[in-house]
Amino acid sequence: MQRLIFLIPGFVIFSGILPASVIAQVEGRSIQNNEHEAHSIETLPEQKKISKEESGGKNSKSFRTVEWLDLMPKKNLDALLNPPDYISQTEEGAFEDEILTELRNLPQDISDPYQQALVSTEVIKEMDGQRIRIPGFIVPLEFGKNKKVTEFFLVPYFGACIHVPPPPPNQIIFVTTKKGLAIKELYDPLWVSGIISTSRIENDVALAAYKMEMEFSEIYEEEG
Repeated sequence: MQRLIFLIPGFVIFSGILPASVIAQVEGRSIQNNEHEAHSIETLPEQKKISKEESGGKNSKSFRTVEWLDLMPKKNLDALLNPPDYISQTEEGAFEDEILTELRNLPQDISDPYQQALVSTEVIKEMDGQRIRIPGFIVPLEFGKNKKVTEFFLVPYFGACIHVPPPPPNQIIFVTTKKGLAIKELYDPLWVSGIISTSRIENDVALAAYKMEMEFSEIYEEEG
């Protein structure tokens, strides 16, 4: 059973618009719009089922394992899972630039729950100050003198903010580390543990609704 899955049903992710799609974390099944085929992107590998109270190894210091959707308010998820009818106006099979042109011509309504969810900075307030452990991919932002990463965005799928536009801000964590993090390959997912706070951080790359001071990291490996 696949515990942690991130799917993009439809086409690709664009900044501010997610055509016929939603980044969904599900257990044992896929969630998709009935009118569009689901296409998976680089995701976290299969893992065994983990209790959210389970610690993250010998160095975990009782960090609580969480999933990405634990960081997203239910109303945002509900909106993404139920896209409005105008999303279907984009043509299937169109190339990225064609889809972008079509999306720019779609009505932009700031009161639209779907569009709000795509750029939502709303957080789960109860997460503030929690010691958590969460898996994800690294988007490097700053490097130290030893070429180790000292600041990065942690995101739920490979390529976010680099090859494809970022997910909603409440699905991005801005992470800092004094020791620095040595990264061999960007497509290698990691477990990242630390104290999370509900602080907004914005730069030229993306906007994050959460911040974390990393205490340690582990390679995310297939288990069981």
